[in-house]
Amino acid sequence: MHAPTDAELEALSRHTGERLLAARHMLVTAESCTGGWIAKCMTDIPGCSAWFDCGMVAYSYEAKQALLGVRPQTLESYGAVSRECVVEMVSGALVHSGATIAVAVTGIAGPGGGNPYKPVGTVWIGWKRRGGYAHAEVFHFHGDRDAVRRQTVAAALHGLDAQMGGQGG
Repeated sequence: MHAPTDAELEALSRHTGERLLAARHMLVTAESCTGGWIAKCMTDIPGCSAWFDCGMVAYSYEAKQALLGVRPQTLESYGAVSRECVVEMVSGALVHSGATIAVAVTGIAGPGGGNPYKPVGTVWIGWKRRGGYAHAEVFHFHGDRDAVRRQTVAAALHGLDAQMGGQGG
């Protein structure tokens, strides 16, 4: 995947917003490595109040626990960049909001912070509908910090589309 441009992210956000509106979903985002970029892209779209509930940026372990209900044992055993953590983040986002669908992201955007087991560019993304099961997927993006974050935003939005039964856009 290439790092999407601002125009590509805007088009993808607009498409996702249309899909959310048509499906009568309200979105919540739980973001770590993207620092609120998904929420920013979504709220750049006029009329987003019809389908965007809120966004939570939880960067530290403490914030993940306080805002999203991530268990300390999860962070100690698996770390923040893990399937277990992103599943608890996406589930907690729904618990702590009025939304009906959620996306969560946690990863290593770089330039530092990676290791042989979790190199820079490793990102977990989770999606969940209220009352449903969480789906989580790991990605290995390439490029600098900006490129990794842009690719994460795009993958998160494509995944939302898939959660709603879409073909992308």
